[in-house]
Amino acid sequence: MTSMSYAQQTPLFRDSKQTLAVRTQDLLKQLTLEEKISLLGYRSPEITRLNIPAYNWWNEALHGVARAGEATIFPQAIGMAASFNDQLLKDISSAISTEARAKYNLSLQQNRRIQYMGLTFWSPNINIFRDPRWGRGQETYGEDPFLTSQMGVAFIKGLQGDDPRYLKTSACAKHFAVHSGPEAGRHSFNAVVDEKDLRETYLYAFNKLVDAKVESIMCGYNRVNNEPCCTSNTLLNDILIKEWHFQGHKVTDCGALDDIWSRHKVMKGPVEVAAAAIKAGINLDCSNILQKDALQAIKEGLLTAADIDSALAPALRTQFKLGFFDDPSLVPYSNLGAESVRSPEHVALARKMAQQSMVLLKNSKGVLPLKQSQYNSIMILGPNAASLDALVANYHGVSKNTVTFVEGITDAAGPGVGVQYDQGCDYTDTTRFGGLWAAENSDLSIAVLGLTPVLEGEEGDAFLAASGGDRVNMSLPASHIAFLKALRKRHNKPIVAVITAGSAIDIAAIEPYADAIVLAWYPGEQGGNALADILFGKISPSGHLPVTFYKSLSDLTAYDSYVMKGKTYRYFSGQVQYPFGFGLSYTSFAYNWGKVPKAVYSAKDVLEFTVTVKNTGTIDADEVVQAYIQYPGIERMPLKELKGFQRVTVTKNGEQNVTFKIPVSELRKWDLQKGQWKVYSGNYKIVLGSHSQDDKLSVTIKIK
Repeated sequence: MTSMSYAQQTPLFRDSKQTLAVRTQDLLKQLTLEEKISLLGYRSPEITRLNIPAYNWWNEALHGVARAGEATIFPQAIGMAASFNDQLLKDISSAISTEARAKYNLSLQQNRRIQYMGLTFWSPNINIFRDPRWGRGQETYGEDPFLTSQMGVAFIKGLQGDDPRYLKTSACAKHFAVHSGPEAGRHSFNAVVDEKDLRETYLYAFNKLVDAKVESIMCGYNRVNNEPCCTSNTLLNDILIKEWHFQGHKVTDCGALDDIWSRHKVMKGPVEVAAAAIKAGINLDCSNILQKDALQAIKEGLLTAADIDSALAPALRTQFKLGFFDDPSLVPYSNLGAESVRSPEHVALARKMAQQSMVLLKNSKGVLPLKQSQYNSIMILGPNAASLDALVANYHGVSKNTVTFVEGITDAAGPGVGVQYDQGCDYTDTTRFGGLWAAENSDLSIAVLGLTPVLEGEEGDAFLAASGGDRVNMSLPASHIAFLKALRKRHNKPIVAVITAGSAIDIAAIEPYADAIVLAWYPGEQGGNALADILFGKISPSGHLPVTFYKSLSDLTAYDSYVMKGKTYRYFSGQVQYPFGFGLSYTSFAYNWGKVPKAVYSAKDVLEFTVTVKNTGTIDADEVVQAYIQYPGIERMPLKELKGFQRVTVTKNGEQNVTFKIPVSELRKWDLQKGQWKVYSGNYKIVLGSHSQDDKLSVTIKIK
């Protein structure tokens, strides 16, 4: 075959030497109008005459490849945020994308082109966890826009890979925008926010992920200031395209277009919605409205064939970037196979992240770390001690080697220690308990209590939650509190309480009855081993809260209010149980200036300073150095704001230098009067510490 005849037989869209633009335009020319419309839904059908196989776009990777069989289960997103370790999160998301490619390759070998086996992941969830009632807050990176952006950028970079030509997988930032409950009304609520809260809080992380070239954006179910998100010209065109120059594709949340006419009732029917969505810039529908009704919209003059081309092109570009139309030998991930799924390296990453995510909230009289020589017998109790749900959270995969808390502690204690287990209580009975006599006759009790994903989560999935997946209070189950009280009443030997949850909990209700309290979140498949590593002192706890633990929900403004005043550490001035960023260690740290910031800066400068961190204790440990900014006394400024963090390992009696570089432009705020960003002149304070209310070092600077 001559090169000329080969060129004639090979369409341009299959020629890997052509540019992305040329290939996309050629494929659009080859497709009929009806075929193009058929590709606008997440269930893309086969185009037989062009030898294009079917593809299902829906896939999840919140903390591991989800809903697709065997995969490494990493800690839930909120737990990974508690690590304040964006580099480790990138390593983990790279492992996730490796497993995704391997599973995709294996499925193609069997011609299994099914849901959850693709390469287009609808993760991460970068909404702001602004209220502890929100059941899906566990899926986020917490309440702070800066932390959320740093973790989110790390996650998408690991998912998408660093090959200059091909995406490893496609990541998606969701839910755009201003979407964080209530779950019960998520299909119809209207989030009312002014431009200042919108820009400074709700859009900040999305902007950073767009700058980092996230491949996809998912619009939310809700309205923002009366505009449904998935037909919002303000969000999808004015901000995302014209301001931020987003280059990827935009997908709807599942059923969101149906909501616009059936629940929001702002349009008369699906044909009008299909036209409005395409005009606003939607490229892919996680329902079937576009596939069913776009042709009718054309017949009614609401759309043109050119509109369909514009809608489909970005999704096709994503498929080209993933290598769907290229010879597999050209795609660097095509040889990954079963050996890459739950590899020893990936399991080790899961354990490391679980170790770094757990937060020590109390350690009375240094009961932790446990000295094995002091404890001949250990009693493990509680309904979550052997719970699979308490490990895997929501949007999870399946692992054949999950390690429960019972298993991890028993293995770490060794065969020479007497370890017993009893469920102790359930989730409802407040009077009848098990294991108390055995605990009374043991040297140590470890009680694993708290929530599971059926008590908090997404609408419909958290089927035991009190309000559509949301929580109506911050309480532990009453039976768990009663059980711990009964356990304390039976003996005065050490009790360690371990709490599983994806959100803030009323720790005060159990604090008097436990000598030590560890917040384990939903720690993934290695949760049991990671907890044992901390309890027995293999490592020092180093997790820090990515959310504020309030004293009471009555301290907060209404749940359905999206006004930021009075919410999160940035705007809440009352007393709290535990502040944002809080977490105890087995050692102590002292801070000293290495390089002090300059006295005066301009708006174009970079704040640069160095702090020396000294481990003043007797155990090697990690410290998370947090840099906060306090703003000039101007109306609606945050009380303080995280603008830098670094995790550093410091040996006992050792020191490490930590350097921060914060662009002054990061301190800009939205000027409501002028409708634009502005760096305000005045005195600013830089505060360094281990949580948001800690002040180990501080200095005042001036921005002119």
